[in-house]
Amino acid sequence: MSQQAKALSYKSENVSWRDFLELTKPRVVALMILTSVIGMLLAVPDLPGWRVLLFGNLGIALLAGAAAVVNHVVDQKIDTIMARTRKRPVATGRIAPVDALLFAISLALGGMLVLVWQVNTLTAWLTLASLVGYAGVYTLFLKRATPQNIVIGGLAGAMPPLLGWTSVTGQVDGHALLLVLIIFAWTPPHFWALAIHRKEEYAEAGIPMLPVTHGNRYTELHILLYTLMLLAVSLLPFVTGMSGYLYLAGALVLGLRFLHYAVRLLRGDDRRVALATFKYSISYLMALFVVLLVDHYLSF
Repeated sequence: MSQQAKALSYKSENVSWRDFLELTKPRVVALMILTSVIGMLLAVPDLPGWRVLLFGNLGIALLAGAAAVVNHVVDQKIDTIMARTRKRPVATGRIAPVDALLFAISLALGGMLVLVWQVNTLTAWLTLASLVGYAGVYTLFLKRATPQNIVIGGLAGAMPPLLGWTSVTGQVDGHALLLVLIIFAWTPPHFWALAIHRKEEYAEAGIPMLPVTHGNRYTELHILLYTLMLLAVSLLPFVTGMSGYLYLAGALVLGLRFLHYAVRLLRGDDRRVALATFKYSISYLMALFVVLLVDHYLSF
């Protein structure tokens, strides 16, 4: 019996709350909420109120989770092919696509209600726009249409710091957009490193990731170029006066380490280095934002 046939034979009564939690991609959402919280904290000199911290992040998390659930449904067939995703609840048949979509709608409605009633409408609509961008524009169209999918679609995933900022201030600020720009520049080298490691699976699934369409060498060169761009962009908070010398030192150390991985990858074309680059990229983003936050409070 094929993998897909086995998936279809699974019984829905085996479903548990952990399966629904897995649909929301909690680790991805947790990273998004980290950047959202930091956006909130950076928006004001002192600590923001507990209500905006609680309800702002709750609403953002619910809508981000809804987008993740839609991704599970749309990518059901692809997920059964790739080793990294074939055990997902919709891919295995533990949760029916209709049930998953109903769950996504519930999460989205709950998130919008929380943001509109407890935070502000600007944040609610911006968060909804990021959901549509990720679940609709990226997952339904860009992912299958162009090898530049992650570059164009990365804007939706870069929104959480802005959402956190607008939750506190109710307005869009240039410094908040700098945080978005950092994540936007970070996204391509982050995902392309994983795509090199999983190249055969993406090819089998018919996803036109850059290593599949243009080869590893071309992708590795672009990872290096985007890492250089990221290093430059990461210095903008210091250049614009948003942060001080502590952040500058941290951004340089973290960025040069990222650059070291990118150079190693270009020189060696090693899948193990690609995976190590992907893993470091996650640590890099978390550390960069934490250093920015520490610098912010030490400056006051």
